[in-house]
Amino acid sequence: GQVLVLLRGVQRGSEDRKRSLVRLRQALQNEETQQKFVRLDGSIRALTGLFTSSLADMQLEAARCLHELSHSSAPTVAEACLPVTSYLLTYLLGHSVEFTELCLYTLGNLVVESEAVRKQLLPQGIIPVLASCIQSPHEAVLEGVGYVLSQLLQAKESPTEIIPLVLDSVLPQHMLGLVCSDPKAGLGAAVEFAWCLHYIICRHKSNTVLLTLGAVPALTSLLLDLASEIPQDVPEGLELLVCPVLRCLSNLLAETGCQVQDERLLIALFLLLQCFLQQHPFLVQECLWLLNNLTADDPFFCSALLSLDLLPALLQLLQCSQMAKVLVLMVLCNIVEKGPAQCQQLLCQPVLPLLLPVLALPDPEAVGQCLELLHLLFLHCPEAAADFTRQGGHQALEQHQSTPELQERAQALLDMVRQPPGA
Repeated sequence: GQVLVLLRGVQRGSEDRKRSLVRLRQALQNEETQQKFVRLDGSIRALTGLFTSSLADMQLEAARCLHELSHSSAPTVAEACLPVTSYLLTYLLGHSVEFTELCLYTLGNLVVESEAVRKQLLPQGIIPVLASCIQSPHEAVLEGVGYVLSQLLQAKESPTEIIPLVLDSVLPQHMLGLVCSDPKAGLGAAVEFAWCLHYIICRHKSNTVLLTLGAVPALTSLLLDLASEIPQDVPEGLELLVCPVLRCLSNLLAETGCQVQDERLLIALFLLLQCFLQQHPFLVQECLWLLNNLTADDPFFCSALLSLDLLPALLQLLQCSQMAKVLVLMVLCNIVEKGPAQCQQLLCQPVLPLLLPVLALPDPEAVGQCLELLHLLFLHCPEAAADFTRQGGHQALEQHQSTPELQERAQALLDMVRQPPGA
């Protein structure tokens, strides 16, 4: 009953119409009311009428009502709003900042809940409209564009239907520009667009468009800038930007094998690691993923890591999470794979005693990676095997003889350990 009364108030052209709209907006903050409202005959038509009226204050209040509706997690509510989408798009261009922002967030919310809405918005031209909006000078509008785009790019049909349209537009160059310009000027928008780039890179087969736009050097120099400016107190929210930037660079390097031969990137990564270790430990594994991709096939970064004396800092990270341990061990494997000289440099650090507690972990992935590292060390530096035995490594290996996925590798190492040196 109450919802019907509110609708009647909105439909009657009385003086109280604006007050009825405000009351309706407040009522629509309730999930159940949202569903009742869209079931009423003519409800969306009435709201659309006010939303497209020439009275600016009425239009804004109707936009706020639609925005409340868009928060509903019921697909039926999102689908009831289908008749409004073309108007929402039309109003993105050339209205007040507040009104444009409301329309953007309303669209972004509708896109999340309903495939029908996404299917309707693409032929209505949402991508070209967003490509115009991304050139707005207003931070609030840019952040809203980033929100809508990131919702679209996460949709299940995105790889086939949305990403190709985005890559054919001017959006990628503007996104890259906004991520890599001074983030302090607009951190919110930079964060949204960095995630957008991440969704494109990890869901699209070939990223030639981004590579041609210079994504790798641009993201590299952004990381260098961020690391060089890290003060004692890190700006609030910086970790939210660093995370997708690390992922973008990591995935682009892994996919294309393109080289970034700049040792400052290593120093930047270790500065970021140091900076975020305490407050945002999730970033440790993001940094280590990139470090793994940099050292995987690249003798340049393996040598740089040794010559810049970064091994002690890397070994300290063996104290972090399980995932971080695995990644540190992968990076160490990348280094010692390069041969005896690199193994010798690693063995100058107290690496063997640090590996013993890893072997005692109940985590087959970390233990497996540790066995891989020991295998490479013993292969290139047989004297390491004798050292390892002296430190109690024999017993540490024996406990894995009964673990099905590890027993063969553990046995192979035990055989190496038992061989007299020079045999």
